[in-house]
Amino acid sequence: MPYPDRFYPVIDSLAWLERLTKLGVGTVQLRAKNLNDGEALKIVTDALAITQGTATKLIVNDYWRAAIVAGARHLHLGQEDLAEADLAAIREAKLTLGISTHDDAELEAALAARPDYIALGPIFPTTLKAMRFAPQGIPKITEWKKRIGDIPLVAIGGIKLEQAAEIFAAGADSIAVVSDVTQNPDPDARVRTWLDATKEMA
Repeated sequence: MPYPDRFYPVIDSLAWLERLTKLGVGTVQLRAKNLNDGEALKIVTDALAITQGTATKLIVNDYWRAAIVAGARHLHLGQEDLAEADLAAIREAKLTLGISTHDDAELEAALAARPDYIALGPIFPTTLKAMRFAPQGIPKITEWKKRIGDIPLVAIGGIKLEQAAEIFAAGADSIAVVSDVTQNPDPDARVRTWLDATKEMA
């Protein structure tokens, strides 16, 4: 299986993780905000227990210390976290590393860290969090992919399934999805449709 998978949900709770794991989702990022070190270690440990023995790869957002201590295998950092992270310790722990980017300076910082994938966002307007950056638009995906070459590119931000084919055609290797799953009236059906569609687009 590729890493990250073509369909890449980002969720904020163990309940969502359990639900997606049962549906057979290959890559899931756990993005729980504002936890102290003890809380972070507990949620990462519990999340790894949920995914153990399943097809789901857990990506830990931000909490790199907890990821190392708990024995996680995959990590995602935003730019602020990247600036403070111990990249040598992350590599020594053999964690894969994904990094968020929004502009040229952030892309340079990300590439200097030798990431396993680069995320670009937001592609479209998103209501989930206040964004300092305007929507990137689909042409930026093509530009970013040319610049990063063989490194997988993840598109994120306001993306719905109906836009997936166009985004893959523009050069994205993976699509990270938040509200199109978590705010959908029938999330399980939506996930199954995403899984089927991205298999056909692979």
